[in-house]
Amino acid sequence: MSLLSANGLTKIYDHHTAVNDVSFQFGAGKCIALIGPNGAGKTTTLRMLSGLIKPTSGTIHYAAKKKNADIRGLIGYLPQHPVFFKWMSGKEFLMYAGRLAHLSKEEAHKRSEQLLDRVGLSDAANKKIGKYSGGMKQRLGIAQALIHQPKLLMLDEPVSSLDPIGRREILTLLEELKQEITVLFSTHILSDADEVSDELLLLHEGSIVESGSMSDLREKYQTAKIELGFEGDLIPYREKINSLDSVTNVCLDRSVLHVTVHDIDTARDAILAAASTERWPITSFSVSRTSLEDMFMKAVNN
Repeated sequence: MSLLSANGLTKIYDHHTAVNDVSFQFGAGKCIALIGPNGAGKTTTLRMLSGLIKPTSGTIHYAAKKKNADIRGLIGYLPQHPVFFKWMSGKEFLMYAGRLAHLSKEEAHKRSEQLLDRVGLSDAANKKIGKYSGGMKQRLGIAQALIHQPKLLMLDEPVSSLDPIGRREILTLLEELKQEITVLFSTHILSDADEVSDELLLLHEGSIVESGSMSDLREKYQTAKIELGFEGDLIPYREKINSLDSVTNVCLDRSVLHVTVHDIDTARDAILAAASTERWPITSFSVSRTSLEDMFMKAVNN
């Protein structure tokens, strides 16, 4: 059974369609990445799912929701730019969030201590939030989203504004949390989605252009590719490689030739034979799998 189902979601602002007829569903126990470039409609979609804004049209159904019940008990939500009371300590803020979620004082205290430990902030529990780093604030924000033990955790661009250390902290935390709770997060950083998600929703110009599990999408869009590094000017070698029958396309990016091929074995043999005969100054040679960026670009172009 699906935990959440969205059907025909559309949101129009002043004649601008931010989200256009979006439909998807996913079950419990998944980590789902809503990916796409800035302006694709990711935040608008999450805000509709969380009940912060109403869709212009379409429906949202939570399987665990009782008739006429408030969905806030089912979801935990962290916006892209969370706001904290800097004069509060981390523990005080979680206690405050717990009371707002209708937990008793004792329950809020217990959950706050549990979550501070869970997100690695026990040592900073009594430290003022104004002294927290960006990564610490994001972890605190995730803790407040979990304070009432929701069924679904929704995070809007949780790592986009963090430095490499803070980003790594949050990705590691998401990897752990997805073992315990369903996670839906948005990102425009494709490598992050590739690293921690089980399923993808690819959003482009307000519409879902592709969706499914990582394994299914890789199989669908799999392309054989060879990457070569050279000393000196790469242009002559690009032209020679592009003339081979087994090669589909060659592009140059950061002093590396990316060679898309029909058949990896045939292309590899042909390239290496030419390199040996003509003594090409190759510095690197590797066969790569289709990246999430490759899949996204193919889905958009289709």
